[in-house]
Amino acid sequence: MEQIDMVDFFISYTNADRAWAEWIAWELEEKGYTTVLQAWDFRPGSNFVLEMQKATENASRTIAVLSPDYLNAVYTKPEWAAAFVQDPTGENGTLLHVCVRPCELRGMLTSIIHIKLTGLDEAEAKSALLDGVERGRIKPSTKPGFPGSAQRQITEQPRFPGALPSIWNIPHQRNPNFTGRVQLMSDMQKALASGPTALTQVIHGLGGVGKTQLALEYAYRNMDKYNIIWWIRSEDSATLASDYAILAQELDLPDKGAADQNLITEAVKRCLEQQQNWLLVFDNADNPARINEYIPRGGLGHVLVTSRNPNWRGTASPLSIKELEREESVDFLVKRTGKIDTEAADALADALGDLPLALEQAGAYIEAAGISLSSYLDLFNTHRTKLLDHSYPPTDPRCKISTTWNISIDEVRKTCQAGVDLLNLCAFLAPDDIYEELIRDGAKHLPDSLSAAVTDPLIFTDAVKSLRRYSLVEFSGSAISVHRMVQAVVRDQLTTDRERWAEAAVRLVDDAFPFDSGDVQNWSLCSRLLPHALAAAEYAEASDVAASATARLSNRTGVYLYKRGWFAEAKETLERAHGIGKRVLGSEHPDTLSSMNNLALTLSDQGDLDGARQIQEEELEVRRRVLGSEHPSTLTSMNNLALTLYGQGDLDGARQIQEEVLEICRRVLGSEHPDTLTSMNNLALTLYGQGDLDGARQIQEEVLEVRRRVLGSEHPDTLTSMNNLATTLYGQGDLDGARQIQEEVLEIRRQILGEEHPDTSVSALNLLTTLVDIDDLIRARTVLENDLIWLLDRDPASLGADQRRIREMVSQITGQAE
Repeated sequence: MEQIDMVDFFISYTNADRAWAEWIAWELEEKGYTTVLQAWDFRPGSNFVLEMQKATENASRTIAVLSPDYLNAVYTKPEWAAAFVQDPTGENGTLLHVCVRPCELRGMLTSIIHIKLTGLDEAEAKSALLDGVERGRIKPSTKPGFPGSAQRQITEQPRFPGALPSIWNIPHQRNPNFTGRVQLMSDMQKALASGPTALTQVIHGLGGVGKTQLALEYAYRNMDKYNIIWWIRSEDSATLASDYAILAQELDLPDKGAADQNLITEAVKRCLEQQQNWLLVFDNADNPARINEYIPRGGLGHVLVTSRNPNWRGTASPLSIKELEREESVDFLVKRTGKIDTEAADALADALGDLPLALEQAGAYIEAAGISLSSYLDLFNTHRTKLLDHSYPPTDPRCKISTTWNISIDEVRKTCQAGVDLLNLCAFLAPDDIYEELIRDGAKHLPDSLSAAVTDPLIFTDAVKSLRRYSLVEFSGSAISVHRMVQAVVRDQLTTDRERWAEAAVRLVDDAFPFDSGDVQNWSLCSRLLPHALAAAEYAEASDVAASATARLSNRTGVYLYKRGWFAEAKETLERAHGIGKRVLGSEHPDTLSSMNNLALTLSDQGDLDGARQIQEEELEVRRRVLGSEHPSTLTSMNNLALTLYGQGDLDGARQIQEEVLEICRRVLGSEHPDTLTSMNNLALTLYGQGDLDGARQIQEEVLEVRRRVLGSEHPDTLTSMNNLATTLYGQGDLDGARQIQEEVLEIRRQILGEEHPDTSVSALNLLTTLVDIDDLIRARTVLENDLIWLLDRDPASLGADQRRIREMVSQITGQAE
């Protein structure tokens, strides 16, 4: 008879109280008890009902984690009822209630032992819990064994509810002068608390009205309610994806290092959908469609979006934010400046249109200059009269900002020209995380006045201080942030110097961006520089300056985006590089040819084979003419074109090119050179496609022998060779030989790449097909459930081409075709 391992406690809870349940289980196990907890012990793919029944039967006692959600849940009653039947009087303490939120007990529950944790700090709650379980308990005759096993390893103590978030990246300090917005804050709180699942709230309004400040204040006020608060810069899709990917690292997800961004995005969403008490803030998100793919569809968390776009209905709950109420503006100016002159504050607020950004700049100037509110109003009116002739309409918010900016920048110019120059440079970069090292290391590309300042720490510090004094920038200690509207006003105000600063910015970033941006070792730096690379290249192209640097930077940026799987963004960036290169550098320049090659690869991965082929044929013609037929770059171009022809079904054309490439590689590079092996592998695939399975097998076995010997059995190239050979064996009818190789490849790819990597999915499908064909349906079902069924839970748009195809096949196999 099978021996049953009894445990001390089965912990019954709802998902809303998972944090409490995990904390309770942890404390009990630290004390030496054993527990069963759904979050820790019920494995994916197991039968929930059977697991629950086994847990209640094998536990000496049951703890019900009580809250309003628990009492209203449909499936919790059977969990505690089993324990109640065993001990209806409560004499043995078989059923314990741990109350974690105020709730009203009814019926049979009122007679059960009650441990109250509400309103206690962590130490008090721990004491109450352990004292409570000791009363009336049946102590085991021996100390319970350690509850851990190979299937369950909880290595980090759950955070006690009420402590501050362990994961958060708020990029700005809290505004000590935040004023008003009482109704808006209340409406936002109510909206986010109105449902049991993940909710999205959009704050929309014109630039400068305080959208970001409201989101910041919400995050700071409510930080004790969340376990995760993550801020995502969302003005462009590449930066959005990059910030989202960093969250995967903070969560320490298995797919955090995946090259395919779709894998990372889905991994983060899946993680959040299974958790509670998280807040995502998408700042400056003007494209609802772009944001949708990043919003979790479940879980007990919240999403906050700031946007200038009001059209969010159908996607999220929109909340319009306008200028401050006059009373709020007056309160802000009095609080910000310390000047208790409400009449003058009212007049100044009226002149500034109650615009928060303008009010902040005015308040900063008044404080720094030590002048009165009335004196600043006189300055404002004087400058506004000068600006109205050639700047913005009086009703345009930029009119207010440009006026306050001119007043402040005139004052900075009197004492620190380096501060003015620094702000001019920052206007042509991304608004956030303009880090000091970037500026200092690129000093040689800056105008002399600023170059001297940034290489002298004291002068650079003075320049930053001069801008902070008037609220023109924020400084975190190592990086500068500038409001987007301030950047726009600075660029608009520059005339003859606009080209000079646009060129300085793009050369600065071009110098810093890694040369080998496709190398994963450089991705951390690429990620940080990405927003600046995109912004600087855009402004340089618009100003028609530094064409060579702009094309070079755009090409390297495009390669990084391509390698991360952001194909749409890569295409746009590489088209810029190619267009500038062709126009300015010429069609035969190496940088132009490089961008052509990278653009063609991107188009191919997007499925545009005709577009890829057209570019590759043009590129190959130039390389043959300029470099010769045996140059490595020419051979690479030939290989790429052959793969495109293969994808289009032109196998004869592909084979002709591949045989030519292989002959040159063997003669020039040697039979074991990586490029030679790649050429052999490509030719074997074409032979297979043409039906020459014997020829394909002979080449594949030769390639596999060399790769195993030189690279090792777990190298990706070796696994590719094994996979290809297995496919050929399958085609020849050697199903057992194919199965053995496929099982080995799948196991290695699971361990190295993870269960949801596209290559792992391909291996799983190959093995599934073989197992079905040899009638091993039990093992086929195991592969289907463990390695492929998860694809049905994914949005097809989030998957790559291979996994979309596999998903369709799995859907047909399981009878869930859409």
